Amino acid sequence: MTRNLAAAVMFALVLGGSIVAAWAADETKSAEDAATKMLGHNIFFSLKEPSDENKAKLIEACKSRLSQHPGIVFFAVGTRDERINGGFNDKNYDVALHMIFTGRDALGAYARTPDHQKFVAESTPLLKNVRIFDSAVETIENKSVAAK
Repeated sequence: MTRNLAAAVMFALVLGGSIVAAWAADETKSAEDAATKMLGHNIFFSLKEPSDENKAKLIEACKSRLSQHPGIVFFAVGTRDERINGGFNDKNYDVALHMIFTGRDALGAYARTPDHQKFVAESTPLLKNVRIFDSAVETIENKSVAAK
């Protein structure tokens, strides 16, 4: 059963990369869409054994393998804040990875990198479940936050 789950997680991650690559190569997207839309790539990991050590190991793997690629505008990784327990808060994950890419093409290129593929291979044994959410995003100036 555990081997089947690991295979399913690995398949989902590899398939996700393949879908992203196909999506990035989609020639039907408009030039305007490609030029103006950034891509939010949010991944929520559930660990088989959610110990502090395993959380730290996964976070370090994200930082070392995934943070330094062309097209990444924003990168953040961390654990679920267990003190926040609102009625609509999803509590079914241990580590969250948040990335903003310059667009679909950047995400597609990132998904094909050797570092991404190594991350998938190295992290899969730790994982119980992975959920990936991709969305076209825009930025706005938040005038209530003072610039540093």
